Amino acid sequence: MVVLFVVAVGAQTSGQSSLDAQLKTIAAAHHGKVTLYAHNLKAGQTVSLAPDEPVQTASVIKLAILLDAAEQIRAGKASLDELLTLTKPNQVSGSGVLGILDTPLPLTLRDTLTLMVVVSDNTATNLAIDRLGLSHINHTIEQAGLKDTWLYKKIMVPATEPMPADQPKFGLGKTTAREMAAIMERLATCRLALDDSPPLPGDSKLCASILHMLRNQQDRDSLPRYLETLDTSETGSAIGNKTGALNQVRNDIALIASKSGPIVIAAFTQENQDQRWTGDNEAEQTLGKLGRAIVDAWSPTGLGVTQINWDDPLAATANTKKAGPSDTPKKTQP
Repeated sequence: MVVLFVVAVGAQTSGQSSLDAQLKTIAAAHHGKVTLYAHNLKAGQTVSLAPDEPVQTASVIKLAILLDAAEQIRAGKASLDELLTLTKPNQVSGSGVLGILDTPLPLTLRDTLTLMVVVSDNTATNLAIDRLGLSHINHTIEQAGLKDTWLYKKIMVPATEPMPADQPKFGLGKTTAREMAAIMERLATCRLALDDSPPLPGDSKLCASILHMLRNQQDRDSLPRYLETLDTSETGSAIGNKTGALNQVRNDIALIASKSGPIVIAAFTQENQDQRWTGDNEAEQTLGKLGRAIVDAWSPTGLGVTQINWDDPLAATANTKKAGPSDTPKKTQP
């Protein structure tokens, strides 16, 4: 029995070392900077590349807006079904569709957040920020224990209050791979209470609504790129993700239902030489290679859409390792 145990541990260690080396090779080949944090929520495996280095968020900061929306809904301060009104002054250009529609336009908060996620709608994001409050969103980020994550302002709108000295460097927002993974883990495991108190009766339904948004993400050219290649219209996707892009930036945060358990990956590329806005941008290919390497190593048999209870996330909590910024190893891989 002892010999078998040693062999199993040795094989696991060897596999982890191989994955570490593979990720470093992929990152080194990229013409830009790469940071990453990944966690198998069931097995507890982690792997990372500079996970605590602050980076530009681009649109992945919208995950923090989702988290704050959940907090306000739980507190009875907001509702997914409440009506908002889009007016012309809040329309901005860039990703999404609301910026080109006629106004005034009534939208539920649910539809606003859905558009913010599935097509990364910038106008919907600004509408959500106005409804939730910029300061409240940042307070929620702080209460979640995230020290290097911040939403500075609305999109394509001048700041209305003094900005921190580092805002010009990061633009819309800043974060780290480890901290953005922590937000996705909260949503994946429906651990919404920032003080880790027991779930409220409506939490699982609320989390299911959020996972539905992420699972219907329209941009699948990055982390999911080489993972989900078949039609998912009948079974639903095994991946929920949120992307973010700027000329020199491509980021993706994903929750992946693998046959070995849920996997969260937060991957960021910065200072990219390839600035093409096409699906074969080098950074998007790099992110795809990173995602495939992690899933191949941790779940050789591939994806398993039913490994996550998308409609009742709390039903699987007992089988999922509970983790957050405070109990995640600080330096898995430099």
